[in-house]
Order: sequence, then C-alpha cells, then structure tokens
Amino acid sequence: MDAVKKKKLKSDAHSLKPVVMIGQAGLTTTVIAEIELALDYHELIKVRIRAERDERKEITNEICAATRAELIQSIGQIIVIYRYNPKK
Repeated sequence: MDAVKKKKLKSDAHSLKPVVMIGQAGLTTTVIAEIELALDYHELIKVRIRAERDERKEITNEICAATRAELIQSIGQIIVIYRYNPKK
C-alpha cells in the first residue's frame, strides 16, 4: 500500500470508535471472528487491545495474519487495521 493511501486511511480512521475490544481473555477465535465480520462490513476498523506493550505487538501481528488485514496505525492500546472488500 502506498503512503498516500495509508495517510488517507489514517485520517478516515480518526473519527472512528473501536469496534472490537480485546481484554483479559486475550485473542480468542470468537474475537477473530468478530474482527472478520467488522472488516467485511466496514473495511477500516479500530481495535482496542488491553495488554502490555510487548503482548499488544504480538496480538496485533496475530490479528493481521489471521484476518489478512493490513496494520495502518498503532497508538497506545488502539490499532487501526484495513482490509479491502471487493464486494463493497
């Protein structure tokens, strides 16, 4: 993805609220399914990950690998991910 498109997605994500929150239970198959649904519907979503920094990085990588989504931005506990939906 080119820098211009990434910048546009970052600005688009600014007004979004997190649609999925990952808490004590961590990343489960149910959470991944929920993220998949949100990506299919919205393409660009925010996810809140309540964990320590190293664990957040690990969870972020797992989410991107499992959903084939691209990490757009990561600030603190919030990540912004994007996956193009050709049906939309």
